[in-house]
Amino acid sequence: MEQIQIVDFKDSYSAAFKTINQEWIEQYFEMEEMDRKALEHPKEYILDKGGHIVVALLDDEPVGVCALIKMNHPEFDFELAKMGVSPKAQGMGVGYKLGKSIIEKAQNIGAKTIYLESNTILKPAINLYRKLGFTEIKGIETPYQRCDIQMIKYIS
Repeated sequence: MEQIQIVDFKDSYSAAFKTINQEWIEQYFEMEEMDRKALEHPKEYILDKGGHIVVALLDDEPVGVCALIKMNHPEFDFELAKMGVSPKAQGMGVGYKLGKSIIEKAQNIGAKTIYLESNTILKPAINLYRKLGFTEIKGIETPYQRCDIQMIKYIS
């Protein structure tokens, strides 16, 4: 695990951000309009609006990504989104490191809550979110057809 390094997004990681996410989305679901917006324009859709993206590197190669998207919602400050890990790096703790890094970024900018949407078919992801301190909530409107679970983490 020593060789995994978490770094801030830069433009040269744009293709990896899209590819890593598109890979898991298309494996289980279909790409949706909101996916395309975030994956094709991460700077405009995420970073320029006050969000962050972190990238996991294995020997300088991007193998994981995770975004923190600024929300315009009275209950939630940010959304943890677009987390993906390349199959070659799965089982190495990459998702946990990405999640911890994104939560730390949220804490550092004063966030009180982080929201996420997922699907219960993604059992390893749901287990990871619980390990990171997220709990299930219900009733939030979502643009994603595939969303069947919503979670929140309160930051102290």
